[in-house]
Amino acid sequence: MSDRKKLLNKIRQLEFAAVDLNLYLDNFPNNRDALSAYNKYTKQLICLKKEYEDNYGLLTNFGSSTSKYPWSWINDPWPWEPEAYRE
Repeated sequence: MSDRKKLLNKIRQLEFAAVDLNLYLDNFPNNRDALSAYNKYTKQLICLKKEYEDNYGLLTNFGSSTSKYPWSWINDPWPWEPEAYRE
């Protein structure tokens, strides 16, 4: 498995965990352990997304990520396209 695919898979895992904990915290906002886990996963996710974008290009657009010069959003395969998984 390519490094790019491994990194995308880790990002997806952390995104799932963060969304799941977000939904849990909506119902149990005073759960300190869940909040701690949410913050831990979110910090990891931010770092991994930055690592991905530094190495492979933008993951999201529309104000979620900055771009290097020149504008590169259209140059690489988007993370959800099969080309992003080439080894």
